[in-house]
Amino acid sequence: MPYTPIVATLGYVLSPDRSEVLMIHRNARPDDLHLGKYNGLGGKMEPGEDIAACMRREIREEAGIECESMQLRGTLNWPGFGKHGEDWLGFIFVIDRYSGTPFMVNHEGTLEWVALERLPTLPMWEGDRHFLPLVFDADPRPFHGVMPYKDGRMQSWSYTRL
Repeated sequence: MPYTPIVATLGYVLSPDRSEVLMIHRNARPDDLHLGKYNGLGGKMEPGEDIAACMRREIREEAGIECESMQLRGTLNWPGFGKHGEDWLGFIFVIDRYSGTPFMVNHEGTLEWVALERLPTLPMWEGDRHFLPLVFDADPRPFHGVMPYKDGRMQSWSYTRL
């Protein structure tokens, strides 16, 4: 059976002083798989987009700002992550310069600036606690991880850096 994941982006917008990150508190839709959790911004790639264009579009749609500088921090393969067991392949970015003023809310929830050191205390997907340190560390090499899920729970986690 061919591997046909949903391709998506996940972006973390840093404040100008790099001490905070813009997170979405997914609290708007009762049917949301992510309800109650904090997450970065992003979504599914559309036909005709490259992955950087997808990240820029998602940040524009979800936060109302324009990416001026961003770095690919890694990729993540999430087999079985979707609501119905779909596989996801995510490209993880840090946006370190933007223009505009971020929305305070969007159709998925409330946007909040969170101090980087507070991230581990937030309600989030179990697996996020494993890869988020790699997103924000000083190692310039991108990471490439695999995090299988089953019945909404992370099964394992491994990664390499190049």
